[in-house]
Amino acid sequence: MTTRTALADLLDQVSADRMAATIAILASDPLAGRRVGSAGGAAARAWLVDQLTALGGEVRTEDFPVRAVPQVYEAPRVTWADGFGSEELVFGRQVAIHPASADTTHPRRGALGVAGTDDPARRWLVVPAEMSLFDAYRDTQGAAGLLIRRPVDVEGWQFTMLAGPDPGPLPVLTLDPDTHHAVLAAATAGDGWLDGATPLRRDDVTGTNIHARVRQPRAGGVDLLLTAHYDGVGDHPGLRLPAASDNATGVAVVLETARILAAGLPAGAGLSVALLDGEEIGALGSAHHATQLRAEGAAPLVINVDGAGRLDRAAAVEAGGPAHRLLALLDQAGRHTGVPLMAGPVASDNRRYGGAGFAAVGIGAGMGGYHSPADTPDKVDPATLAAIARLVVATAHLAATAPATLSSPIGDQR
Repeated sequence: MTTRTALADLLDQVSADRMAATIAILASDPLAGRRVGSAGGAAARAWLVDQLTALGGEVRTEDFPVRAVPQVYEAPRVTWADGFGSEELVFGRQVAIHPASADTTHPRRGALGVAGTDDPARRWLVVPAEMSLFDAYRDTQGAAGLLIRRPVDVEGWQFTMLAGPDPGPLPVLTLDPDTHHAVLAAATAGDGWLDGATPLRRDDVTGTNIHARVRQPRAGGVDLLLTAHYDGVGDHPGLRLPAASDNATGVAVVLETARILAAGLPAGAGLSVALLDGEEIGALGSAHHATQLRAEGAAPLVINVDGAGRLDRAAAVEAGGPAHRLLALLDQAGRHTGVPLMAGPVASDNRRYGGAGFAAVGIGAGMGGYHSPADTPDKVDPATLAAIARLVVATAHLAATAPATLSSPIGDQR
């Protein structure tokens, strides 16, 4: 069978329906957003172990410590007022808790003031949009807390972050742009008050990576490592954050391509899968794994997928480490499968592998409802799933094929 025919046969096996079914499971209620160290994360992990075992892989899990994971343990009730009346703000839309916030259980009520201008004592200080949090802390002695502007997505949700600065000395709430504008206007006029708490604890937990050796490489043969993070930012009280595009899509692509490549790679090529935990708290799972690989003297070609929800013009590609050959193969695969590629930031686990000296590329193809309740399975485009899976299959197959056997038309086709 020629290389071209073998690759075409593999690409024909890609199933968007199968990947969509994976996403529906990972984004389901029992998995509760898959935050690292949570029961939902453990449920996702058990299911994923079963999927990789079914591929015939040698599957194991690897634990690592994760410190100070932010957890909103109670939906905050926040009310504010100006001269026209009072309003209770909607958690997740109009108000949320900043990851640098101190943990406060009991509501604090105080007059509104402007950070850097008004006497801070017993006031909730509204931080102007052009002022950084660092600058806002300069004159906060005795303040009730800080109020910061935060953008919302097209559906009006604020995004959730786990990774971020260490907790500061004050409660910090984030307000959507419209609410921030109104509250700042009231504070500037010397009018109004706010009453609210910031129930945000930080837990030390255990993260767990999932590893599967699907095919052993022969001596001197190419060894491929497909990676994606399976954790999400997790649900909040009263708010579901399904984490469909980020990153159930990447996991679905990796499972689908591993299933196809397990039997479809040329003889002698190695294939491993790493489904990583703790990405949302600072890519800790990949940092742990990259350190292990270096200690073992391994030299895999790493392909990481983070966000395959909706392709907009071109897939973003970020390379790290000695990735020149891998980038050339990816470009060739993109031309062959008709997936346009562009250099762009993919701030994910690929950076940990590249920083450790491995040839690594990250692929991102869009995500809707970033870190919010809007990141639901119905936002995922099946054609994008299929396109990225085909791209990864083609890259892996070309990487495992001696360059001398590749005819140039493969790289030029669209």
